[in-house]
Amino acid sequence: MERESTFTTPYPLVLASASPRRRELFALLGLPFRAVATRVEEGVRKGEAPAEVVARLAWAKAKAAAAAHPTALVVGCDTVVALGEEVLGKPADAEAARAMLRRLRGRAHAVYTGVAVVGGGRRAVRVARTTVWMREYGDEEIDAYVASGDPLDKAGAYAIQHAGFRPVASWEGCYANVVGLPLCHLVRVLRSWDVHPAADVPAACQRHTGRRCRVFHSISTLHPSDETSDHPTVCRPPTG
Repeated sequence: MERESTFTTPYPLVLASASPRRRELFALLGLPFRAVATRVEEGVRKGEAPAEVVARLAWAKAKAAAAAHPTALVVGCDTVVALGEEVLGKPADAEAARAMLRRLRGRAHAVYTGVAVVGGGRRAVRVARTTVWMREYGDEEIDAYVASGDPLDKAGAYAIQHAGFRPVASWEGCYANVVGLPLCHLVRVLRSWDVHPAADVPAACQRHTGRRCRVFHSISTLHPSDETSDHPTVCRPPTG
């Protein structure tokens, strides 16, 4: 899949992801890129913290794609939901999705996304974390949402942007991170390779998600040595 642009970058850009949501968010950079699927074992290792899981898997995906695209700048991503230190990945089936949604109901949890970039003989990995509070949705709502099939390919068995279910009451941090690609962290890493967006990323992200972003500038301008960033901005979805 190609995105056309008249803007050029020092490297061809490759997104190592089959996720339509990540592809849509990546396109908001306004840069030409190719999206490719990778096959990586996504199991959680014993004793591995959520941030370590997404960092490792994002790097594994980027590394796998880089082997096939050695002249490119490759971006790999991985997202998990965590209740404390327990990682909730994608549900195995409908019943597992129901169980996850019941556990998350009315509680706070964290969403972690690892962003790995490799190219030009260098690599970098960053991890974004967003705190999410779920509303007290009912069992009937869970059943209807699971029947739609939407939660089966989602970490934690939900999509924050789902218009019918709307499971989230509020969140703190980057909204796009919960969707699957924290653009603020990605932009910060790409600058190390002299790759700069051709678009106004905060404006494009807000138009795409319909959510006001209050964290982009504070995150994207952090020192490159900061591996993980949390920002105390609480954002609430519109009602109605």
